Amino acid sequence: MSPLPLTGLLALGWAAATGSFSLLNLAFGAALGGACLYLVRNHVGGPTFGPRMRRIATLSLLFVSELFISAFRVALLVIRPDLKRRIHPGIVAFPLATDREVEITLLANLLTLTPGTLSVDVSADRRFLYVHAIDVADKEALIREIREGFEKKVMEACR
Repeated sequence: MSPLPLTGLLALGWAAATGSFSLLNLAFGAALGGACLYLVRNHVGGPTFGPRMRRIATLSLLFVSELFISAFRVALLVIRPDLKRRIHPGIVAFPLATDREVEITLLANLLTLTPGTLSVDVSADRRFLYVHAIDVADKEALIREIREGFEKKVMEACR
C-alpha cells in the first residue's frame, strides 16, 4: 500500500479517536500520520507489509477471543460454591520456541492480560517462561494450548 492511502487512513483514525471530523482536525491527523510514516518509512510499503498486517490482525483477533473465553472460564470458576475443590492453581515452566526478546515480551504480556494466567518470570537462558494459571488440571494441555495459540501467532506476527 502506498503512503498516500495510509496517510488518509491514519488521518481518519485520528479524527475518529478525537471525535472531530473537521477539516482542520483531518489535516492535522494527515500531517501527524505522514510524519509517523516518514519515521517508519523503511518498514512500510514493502512487499511484506500487507501479509504482516494480516498476521498482526490474526494475533489481535486471537487475543480478543481468548480474552472473552478465559474471562468466561474464570467467571464460571468463581461463582461455584465449591471453589477450593474446583481450582488447581500452579506454575508451569513453558518451554519457549523462540529466544527473541520482543517475541518473549509480547507472549508474556498477552498471557498476563488474559484472565486466569500470569507470566511470572523468564529463565536466565530464555528457554522457559514461567506461567501461573488459576486452573492447571493438565500441565501438558496448558503448554500445548499456549504453544498452538499465542506463541505460534506471536512468532508469525513478528517474523
